[in-house]
Amino acid sequence: MFNKILIANRGEIAVRIIKACKELGIKSAAIYSDIDITAMHTKLADESYHIGSSVVSDSYLNKSKIIELAKSISADAIHPGYGFFAENASFIEEVEKAGITFIGPSSRSVKMIGSKTAARALMKKNNVPIVPGGTEPIVNIKEGLEYAKEIGFPILLKASAGGGGKGMRKVSSAEEFEAAFESTKREALKAFANDDIYIEKFIEKPKHIEVQIISDKFGNFRHIFERECSIQRRHQKIIEEAPSSFVDEAAREKLVTSAINAAKACDYYNAGTIEFLMDQNKNFYFLEMNTRIQVEHPVTELISGIDLVREQISIAAGNEISFLQEDISIKGFALECRIYAEDSANNFLPSTGKILRYKEPNGPGVRVDSGFSENSEISIFYDPMIAKLICWDRDRNKAISRMKRALNEYQISGVITNQDFLKYIINNKQFIDGHYDINFIDSMNLNGVDFSESMSIEIENAAALITALSKNKSSNISNKTDKAIQSKWWTQNYE
Repeated sequence: MFNKILIANRGEIAVRIIKACKELGIKSAAIYSDIDITAMHTKLADESYHIGSSVVSDSYLNKSKIIELAKSISADAIHPGYGFFAENASFIEEVEKAGITFIGPSSRSVKMIGSKTAARALMKKNNVPIVPGGTEPIVNIKEGLEYAKEIGFPILLKASAGGGGKGMRKVSSAEEFEAAFESTKREALKAFANDDIYIEKFIEKPKHIEVQIISDKFGNFRHIFERECSIQRRHQKIIEEAPSSFVDEAAREKLVTSAINAAKACDYYNAGTIEFLMDQNKNFYFLEMNTRIQVEHPVTELISGIDLVREQISIAAGNEISFLQEDISIKGFALECRIYAEDSANNFLPSTGKILRYKEPNGPGVRVDSGFSENSEISIFYDPMIAKLICWDRDRNKAISRMKRALNEYQISGVITNQDFLKYIINNKQFIDGHYDINFIDSMNLNGVDFSESMSIEIENAAALITALSKNKSSNISNKTDKAIQSKWWTQNYE
């Protein structure tokens, strides 16, 4: 097993990895930027090292600094978490060349699956169903329009190097195609430094179903069932559940078989996720493969009893998977809500500032994965997710009831959160009945919905409010300068 692991990330996932290291008796080394000097992950790790300014390119995305630091502190391995360098093949390659173990797949596997067009071609070759469409980038508008007419509108234009919902546009008619083609190319180039785009058939009212897989360097492959991630806003997941109430045993068997085939196709090892779109007739199609631990991994852990991060570390250290497929079964139901510092009533604009009060819910079947506490700073530099609230119970209805209770108990003040928006969703009859797809939030009429409770800053008295605001002028969007900064941040990171 490793002696020391450098964690090349921040926030709740860094905290999650640190806790796994402590349980395994491995020293953890954290990195932090200027603004994260007092962050939870910085304080919890056995060792913490300043990596650069708050600007992400100078710190958490500074490849050479991270690798040189790992070498200088004699770290055996680097765990990337998710985001940042987690799926960056060139970073993994440099880690491998430095003689350090990357806790994740090989750079070769990531390269094989990194391009969405190449991944589609690979999946098709290995009997994994793909959405009807191309496996090569479209060269020009004329060629693209002819192909779009061939498979039939509506279609999706998608960036080959895309992810996170960026570089994706629905096109409903031939008249819309030229403008959509050009704008998607521009967005792809800006976001991914690669303007290759391809065409897929648009699947009406699909569900987003993904399968957790794990494999080792000895050729052993396991699936850990499926998750449903159809509650999305701007293609970003905000509520996840496991298992899916829509997937029956027959569909599950086909799904997990295809997921294992996908992992085998790219000689994969470590934890990974195969994402599918499933239509109303339970036909499913490969969407993409995420070559890392997922944000939503806790729901899988709670229904299976498998510690995925511990398994990741063990496999990277050269061990076999610790369980057989027949050892695990689905136990109960788990639901995850992502708690964001954002204003649900104001186009979900991120909210920055200092958290003045923070109290997590607890009790049986309640788990909170967070990297924040009282006096933590939510800055403009990073993703505004505060925590993940996960609830487990024996069945879906009981888990939803537990989530309602936990959301009501969660106390966060000083920044605006999306808690009321999450409450609004889980109280919706369509959600409760499981009758929803990835268009669920877009189809909701949110005009006039009151999210005022989540916007209120609850502190003990007016004097405390005045003191807090005088010390922290950015604790809310209170002036034109703050609004301009917020708008710029939003445009760069979300739109």
